[in-house]
Amino acid sequence: MSKKKSASNGIVYSTDPNFSYPQEPTEEAATLAPAEQRLRVKLDTKQRAGKTVTVVEGFVGTEADLEKLGKELKTKCGTGGSVKEGLVLIQGDYRDKVLQWLKGWGYNVK
Repeated sequence: MSKKKSASNGIVYSTDPNFSYPQEPTEEAATLAPAEQRLRVKLDTKQRAGKTVTVVEGFVGTEADLEKLGKELKTKCGTGGSVKEGLVLIQGDYRDKVLQWLKGWGYNVK
């Protein structure tokens, strides 16, 4: 079992009523233009009880733009899915359709 790092940076308790934990700035990478993106589309069944999932990986950009891309792909495929850890997961084998749509939208796809 591994321990997760907490946001407290080693501070356990403070008696100062005005104390707040120091926040680290989080910068999101700016979204690259579709022509500059290098996306990979693959089929995955690992740890999914034998169910097939189409995975789109390699997107560089903000979380909101990735969510938007995932929603658009799920709508085009007419199926469910999710966006997790920088990956777009689409339920089922839709590699050919996803490749066509991404190329049509100007993405570099493998």
